[in-house]
Amino acid sequence: MKILAIVVLTVCVFCNQHLNDKYHDVLHGQNPIAEDISRQIYGQFKSVYSLQSESRYQIFSAKLEEMRQHNLLGLSWTQGINDYSDLTFEEFMGLRLMAPQNCSATQNLKLKESARSISIPDEHEWSSLGMVTPVKNQGNCGSCWTFSTVGAMESHWNILGKGKNLTFSEQQLVDCAGGYNNHGCNGGLPSQAFEYIRSIPSGLESDKTYPYTGRDGKCVYRPQNGIAYLKYGAYNITQGNETELAERLYSVGPISIAFEVITGFQSYRTGVYTTTKCGKTTKDINHAVLATGYGF
Repeated sequence: MKILAIVVLTVCVFCNQHLNDKYHDVLHGQNPIAEDISRQIYGQFKSVYSLQSESRYQIFSAKLEEMRQHNLLGLSWTQGINDYSDLTFEEFMGLRLMAPQNCSATQNLKLKESARSISIPDEHEWSSLGMVTPVKNQGNCGSCWTFSTVGAMESHWNILGKGKNLTFSEQQLVDCAGGYNNHGCNGGLPSQAFEYIRSIPSGLESDKTYPYTGRDGKCVYRPQNGIAYLKYGAYNITQGNETELAERLYSVGPISIAFEVITGFQSYRTGVYTTTKCGKTTKDINHAVLATGYGF
C-alpha cells in the first residue's frame, strides 16, 4: 500500500519548475548529461541559499546526473531541480528539517481505541476532492511539525464545512507551543502541537493575522483572532499499522505523519516518495508531513 503525502514543505518542488519542464528529456534521458548542457542549465538556475560558483556548479552537475539515473528506474516518484540542487546533502540537512527525535505518541496522550476494521476502497485521495489546502514552504526553519499539524487542521476544517480553504498560523505554533515540549525552528511533534491547540479555547489564528516568518519569535497570540479550535484533542494510529492508517484516512481525513529524510528526498519532485534505506525506529524520524490519501 502507498500512503500519499503532501510534503509540507522542505523541498520547494515549484521553484525552478521551468527548468524541469524545459529540460525534461535531459533529466529523463538514457545518456549521461553532457557538460555543456549541465552548464547551460546551471546558468539558468536560481538558488536562494548561495551565489553561483565553480564549486557549486560541480555539486549541481552531480545532482543532475543523480536525478537522471533515478528517473530511469521508473519508480513511484521522480526527482527534479529545486532550490536545493546546488547543496550537498549535509548542507541540506543543515537547513534543519526537524531535530531527530522520538516521533511516536507522547506518553501522556490519551490513545483512541482502535475502531473495528471497515471496508475501504483500493485508493482514496482527499486533495483530488478539493479538501487539502495548497502546499506551503517552511524555509530555513525546522518547523515541519507545525505545517503537518496546520495542514491537518485546514483539511478537516474543509471536510467539516467550517470554512472553505481557510489557512491557519504555523508561526503561532513556532512562537507559542514551547510549553508542550516543542522547540520552534529546532523541531517539535504534531501530537504535542495538537495538545497546545486544544489548550486554547479560541484556537489558532489565521496565517493572515499571524503570518509566517520562518524564525523563532516572541508569542503574540491574540485570542480575539482565533478561528481554528480543537475540541477533543488528538489521537494516534497504532505504530506500524498501515491498514489502520488507510482506514482512518478514508473515514476521517488527512493525518499528520512523520518519516526519515535520506539523500534522494533532497531532489524530490513528483509522485509517492518511497525508499528502502530509511531507519527502523521512531528515533530515526526527522521530517513531518501530511498524509492525504492512499493507494494499493
